[in-house]
Amino acid sequence: MPIRLAVQPSLKDLFTEAARAERGGRPAAGMFVSSGDPTVTEICASAGLDYLLIDAEHSPLGLETILAQLRAMACYGSIPVVRLPGLDEVLVKQYLDLGAQSLVVPMVNSAADAEAAVRAVHYPPRGVRGVGSALARSARWNRVPDYLSRAAELVTLVVQVESAAAVGSAAQIAAVDGVDGVFVGPSDLAASMGLIGQQTHPDVVAAVKDVVAAVRQSGKFVGVNAFAQSQAQDYLDAGADFVNVGADVALLARGTEALADAWCAPAGEEQGPGTAPRGSY
Repeated sequence: MPIRLAVQPSLKDLFTEAARAERGGRPAAGMFVSSGDPTVTEICASAGLDYLLIDAEHSPLGLETILAQLRAMACYGSIPVVRLPGLDEVLVKQYLDLGAQSLVVPMVNSAADAEAAVRAVHYPPRGVRGVGSALARSARWNRVPDYLSRAAELVTLVVQVESAAAVGSAAQIAAVDGVDGVFVGPSDLAASMGLIGQQTHPDVVAAVKDVVAAVRQSGKFVGVNAFAQSQAQDYLDAGADFVNVGADVALLARGTEALADAWCAPAGEEQGPGTAPRGSY
């Protein structure tokens, strides 16, 4: 007898009235996972964050790696979100078939780009997603009842606004039917404004807040990347619904640097309190 399965929530389910009430009204928070290691992903998934953003844009992640991470997260409460390398109909189809229910599409600069992303995530006649549910984890190999007719409600599409042109079109982008939310990327936004590496420049911060206001006005949810706690809080105070507050590789880099600073200082420099001689245990 075939087993009938239910799928996990997607990112938009964090922003229902019931979900917000369950969190006590607080915004949602998550982080990038970029190492590609399923064990690292599982450690992060079991930490209690609302979501993890598996990043295929700036990390060496392929389909098999992402599949392993989705499986590592499957028994935990954090919602898996996958950022694509770019807007590509074939990749969208493959990532969805892997069972990634929440996608972030980077570098969406116009309403036309957003409409193309919507077409990519929907089956015909609304879109162009290829049909292969019997072969795919997304439908649990046709064990999810009525998957083909319900796929649209099970998927969250987030488009990323991260250029000066996109800031000017934020309201039109957010208004596209089928776009569930917007994610703001201050790093590329700063670069497009001639302020590369200056994500906290007042002009960049002001542009991010303009996007937050425009998207909230459209009735969609909006989030932003901000690793500095004070900056993250500032964006939340400005109305952001969620914030991406870190990355696995960044945490590892800063943590190992702190250990080296404390325990491996050059000769003549003070080491950490209670430091044992190097080479001892």
